[in-house]
Amino acid sequence: MRIDMITLFPEMFAGPFGASITKRAVDKGILDIHFTNFRDYSHDKHRHVDDSPFGGGAGMVLKPEPMYRAVRAVLEETAAHAASRRVLIMDPAGPVFTQAKAKELAGYEQLVFICGHYEGFDARIYPLADEAISIGDFVLTGGELPAMVITDAVSRMLPGVLGDAESAPTDSFYDGLLGFPQYTRPRDFEGMEVPEVLLSGDHAKIRQWRHEQSLRLTQAKRPDLLAKKELSDKDLELLQRFAQSEEQSE
Repeated sequence: MRIDMITLFPEMFAGPFGASITKRAVDKGILDIHFTNFRDYSHDKHRHVDDSPFGGGAGMVLKPEPMYRAVRAVLEETAAHAASRRVLIMDPAGPVFTQAKAKELAGYEQLVFICGHYEGFDARIYPLADEAISIGDFVLTGGELPAMVITDAVSRMLPGVLGDAESAPTDSFYDGLLGFPQYTRPRDFEGMEVPEVLLSGDHAKIRQWRHEQSLRLTQAKRPDLLAKKELSDKDLELLQRFAQSEEQSE
């Protein structure tokens, strides 16, 4: 997958992309990440990319001309990816990013991230993108951090990125539920023991226990997720049993 970041601050990506999973993906040739500073596409002598808003108000607004030139240059340079490419604009007004969206975006050969800064975009910039994405209901200084978050989540979905092919499916939200509890050595730590089923060697029982634990945790901490997931009759029966157990313990 090729990833293009359209940003005023390419240096912000050095730390997060220079270590851990993302770096390994780049080193393996699974990710090919490029940075374009749209200030390089400003044609006035002071290389302005922003200006004061029409109608007054605080802050500065990103101008359309440099952004259009930058994005068009990237799209023309990478025209071979046009059939499998998605242009994303980082915007708090967009739908909130989810694991389902990460899976969807992992199916493209190229993602182009438009990262704003300052007070926001001139409204005429939005048509450049196929869609807007937010990572939550809060305000950040720019779009670089959301672009990093989305890249990290998407890269985990790409074949060969994770050392173990089973790692991604056990992540929280992968199948619409929170992840199950994990344990490692020692078997007994200050009186807290690893559940016996995990030591049994019975993989069918372990899978069932993990699924039940995911259901239990999701019901307790994020019940809103259950409304979005297709549940089996057995799942519904388990959830009812968990709820009754909670009521009895209160």
